[in-house]
Amino acid sequence: MADIQLGVHTIRSHGSKVAKFHMYDWIILVLLAVTDGLLNIIEPFHRFVGRDMMTDLRYPLKGNTVPFWAVPVIAILLLMVLFVGIYFKKKNVYDLHHAILGLLFSVLITVVITDAIKDGVGRPRPDFFWRCFPDGREVYDNVTTDVLCHGEKSVIKEGHKSFPSGHTSWSFAGLGFLSWYLAGKINLFDRRGHVAKLCLVFLPLLVAALVAVSRVDDYWHHWQDVFSGGLIGSVVASFCYLQFFPAPYDVDGFWPHAYFHQLAEAQSSNQVVINTGSFNMRSTEIETVYVSSQSHGGTQLRDTAQF
Repeated sequence: MADIQLGVHTIRSHGSKVAKFHMYDWIILVLLAVTDGLLNIIEPFHRFVGRDMMTDLRYPLKGNTVPFWAVPVIAILLLMVLFVGIYFKKKNVYDLHHAILGLLFSVLITVVITDAIKDGVGRPRPDFFWRCFPDGREVYDNVTTDVLCHGEKSVIKEGHKSFPSGHTSWSFAGLGFLSWYLAGKINLFDRRGHVAKLCLVFLPLLVAALVAVSRVDDYWHHWQDVFSGGLIGSVVASFCYLQFFPAPYDVDGFWPHAYFHQLAEAQSSNQVVINTGSFNMRSTEIETVYVSSQSHGGTQLRDTAQF
């Protein structure tokens, strides 16, 4: 059914219709972005960190191998370039719109969940010691033995956001969505056993996994943080993809659900027009025959009167 085409479905012909139909979805996206902004403003929970706990939190304070700005580039912008390229080749605005919408939902839902958990858990990062005591001079409460940090406030705040990993969850949300998308586009489950297709689908997941590994190598996260972040991003990406697209093993897995709904509506409309035209033509024929019969009947009556 992927080869069936009724007319052209471009941005110019169907773009406004698709955008209006999903207007509330775009509003929800904006609300999710605002919510995540608020979650990054509020202060996370400051979990108790005692003197004895600092043993596992003395890893060196390093920079990011994968900077924060690179994550949206890898997990969003590059994917959008791919979606636009497929649109120019296939001219299907439904695929373009739903791929972008599904991707943004996947990422934004993931970051809201991730940042909400970060703020609620408040787990210290592996390098928390140097965030708390940048000069190496340790200060603890005499009664509770809790840390009395004297480092930069913003650095300490970020130090309480270890679980789960935002870089990891974001990467798996975007690149996990891409893996689903590619699986549908290349007909991964065609039962022909092409391993190259499988490698192509796993490639985005490998990139996401490398981003996750870099977070542990940089001592910004514990392994549990990146594992949980990857799980959150993968699950959300799966739900968001299947919300807009059929499963890749489906016979209609190439295009989004909305495209086939449009085809069905177009076919129904054409059938109604054809049936209406046939009915009108048949009615005209019946009326012509009826009028003709009346005319002959009138002539016969007049002829009878003459006799």
